[in-house]
Amino acid sequence: MLGGVALAVAAQLPLAACSRSPAPVAAAPDSPLDPTPAERRTMSTITTRDGTQIYYKDWGSGPVVVLAHGWPLTADSWESQMFHLAANGCRVIAHDRRGHGRSSQPSEGNHMDQYADDLAELLDHLDVRDATVIGFSTGGGEVARYIGRHGTARVKKAGLISAVPPLMVKTEANPQGVPLEVFDGFRKAFLADRSQFFRDVASGPFFGYNRPGATPSQGVIDFWWLQGMAGGHRNTYECIKAFSETDFTADLAKFDVPTLIIHGDDDQVVPIDRAGRASAALIGNSTLIVYEGAPHGITDTHKDRLNADLLRFVQA
Repeated sequence: MLGGVALAVAAQLPLAACSRSPAPVAAAPDSPLDPTPAERRTMSTITTRDGTQIYYKDWGSGPVVVLAHGWPLTADSWESQMFHLAANGCRVIAHDRRGHGRSSQPSEGNHMDQYADDLAELLDHLDVRDATVIGFSTGGGEVARYIGRHGTARVKKAGLISAVPPLMVKTEANPQGVPLEVFDGFRKAFLADRSQFFRDVASGPFFGYNRPGATPSQGVIDFWWLQGMAGGHRNTYECIKAFSETDFTADLAKFDVPTLIIHGDDDQVVPIDRAGRASAALIGNSTLIVYEGAPHGITDTHKDRLNADLLRFVQA
């Protein structure tokens, strides 16, 4: 998730329906003890090759939509989209990233390559085909790295919502990026008082509640905080580096499926020029939709519009 909140955030912190035939996918041979497809639909976790348990939800039936969440959240952050898409004829799958929510909290693997590999194991386990794979914020990086490492054999379409690609941090090659010192400030505030840090983010720039005339929802703030605190301390700390310093430029070059990019032009966390617009310029078959005046957390603040846009994209 977080990244380009830059000075706006730093100032607030105390310390700083699918018709195409599915592409052929090679499936691993089943053993007599492997779960049947029906059993896979009712399971709630998988165990990855390194022993990490990944929690997931699998709702509905129809065209498959896979959702990857933002930092430091869980699959629950997609609840409005999951409900709407499943109610309108889609099968919707969302997981808790390792170290987040109900998934295991291993000390290792808190980086984008592993997040992408975990997602690949989940989609292989469920034998997902012809899916629309969508990521929000940090989840957009996860989707980009998944396509970069595993290709699009299981993917029909992709979506990047308020997403961090191509690169957040300022470097010589990315001079318009966010200075590293901003993310160092995040880490300092996180270590000093993670709970308060999460409250400050949710009550401020994430949903645009720091803007004049905004009407904060305490329920939305509390739900964001609750999801964040369910994550592992080390895991969510190390994920700051993952979302801010990972360069997804080469991954975006491998996108060979229709891609929907949605971004608010008042996103204080992942600014649109460094993210949504930059990604759209790098992905050939992409459509950029700009939500005027919208903040980062559009899965909540603009959920009705987003739900309609996502359903239309899936069904196109």
